[in-house]
Amino acid sequence: MVKKILIAFFCMGAYGLFAQNATISPYSYFGIGDLRDNGSVENQMMGGVSMYGDSIHINLSNPAAYSKLKLTAYTAGISRTEYRLKDWSAQQNTSVTNLDYIAIGFPVAKNMGVGFGIMPLSSVGYSLRDETTNNDGADVINVYNGDGGLNRIYASIGYQPMKNLSLGITANFNFGTLEYQRVQSVEDVQFGTVDNRESRVNGYDFKYALNYTPTIMDKYTLYASVLVNTQGNLVSKNTQTLGSFSLSTGSNIEVVDVDLDATNLRNTELKIPTRTTVGLGLGEDKRWFMGAEYSFQQFSDFENRFLGLNNVVYNNASTLAFGGYWIPDHTALTGYFKRVTYRAGLRYDRTGLEVNNKEINNFGITFGLGLPLSGATLDTFFSNLNLGFELGRRGTTDANLIEESYLKINMGISLNDRWFRKTKIN
Repeated sequence: MVKKILIAFFCMGAYGLFAQNATISPYSYFGIGDLRDNGSVENQMMGGVSMYGDSIHINLSNPAAYSKLKLTAYTAGISRTEYRLKDWSAQQNTSVTNLDYIAIGFPVAKNMGVGFGIMPLSSVGYSLRDETTNNDGADVINVYNGDGGLNRIYASIGYQPMKNLSLGITANFNFGTLEYQRVQSVEDVQFGTVDNRESRVNGYDFKYALNYTPTIMDKYTLYASVLVNTQGNLVSKNTQTLGSFSLSTGSNIEVVDVDLDATNLRNTELKIPTRTTVGLGLGEDKRWFMGAEYSFQQFSDFENRFLGLNNVVYNNASTLAFGGYWIPDHTALTGYFKRVTYRAGLRYDRTGLEVNNKEINNFGITFGLGLPLSGATLDTFFSNLNLGFELGRRGTTDANLIEESYLKINMGISLNDRWFRKTKIN
């Protein structure tokens, strides 16, 4: 019954994932949209640190961790983000709710596990208004709107070929539609103009992982990891229409399809550069863990020729993350909060995005709780509900830009079951 319910939830959730408008950030105008965090709630609340894996949780960021699974694990996560958007003269508050991931993982042999799932890769969702004055002294209003995003279906396998060494690989298929619109009107001019652009995008990338976890001083575990997310070669099939419309009625006057073949923009490539992550940590099994990771990406190689923006530059990107967890006593039979997992972390992202000669960076502080759920059987005893919070800030009010302050609230559920059991006859 549990399996049937979760399969139904997977199907309904996948539909909701594709249908959602997952961001309101003005910075989703650039690149392929606002890149989403691909980690589970457990990893996100440790600042995004991904090297840690155990036998009951799915690690969405590190495929080598699947080798640790001893039980089948189902997981799903949702989030709500409260934004405060501020420029030099005003501010606005808004919010958005998202389905973040649905995944399943299970052991298939000794020291080997596999998993698959679906999650968003990026989101586009903005509405911007820009007012200027032309050479004739007339007011010119440009309104920019964007929608859509890219989703990701993945399959992972992790294997431990020898003691303390785990290897893993994830294959990702990315797909989705990005929509952009610019509407312009000029004071005392009867008609406005509209520029609609659409990109249908798909492509593959792979992630390779190596985890080394030797025991030191008889009770502590050293965690060392290397992750390489290969270059994502995405193909974009583009369309563009230009038209005019009546400002008084809003009806279209004339709309034409732009010949993108003449400018070699009908089919373009979006190359997401390789991202490498190295991590080091220390912990005591089922008691505590702390670790740090550093990621770097040569994002200066990225370009989106179809949009042809003049005020943006892509630089090399990097992330520094630090985090960990603590469990007072996971074997406690009394005192519920002794079995709760307490997580915390922080991260600093140099996104690689530079707008109006200003770097757009992000800083976040994370913390959360892993709450054990009572189970009727030993197999489901380890299931838990994970709550998380992130406080952060991105961007700047300099150079006529927007600063985003946000509070992100995460909720994830991780359920366990045992598959492939041999039937016993009494």
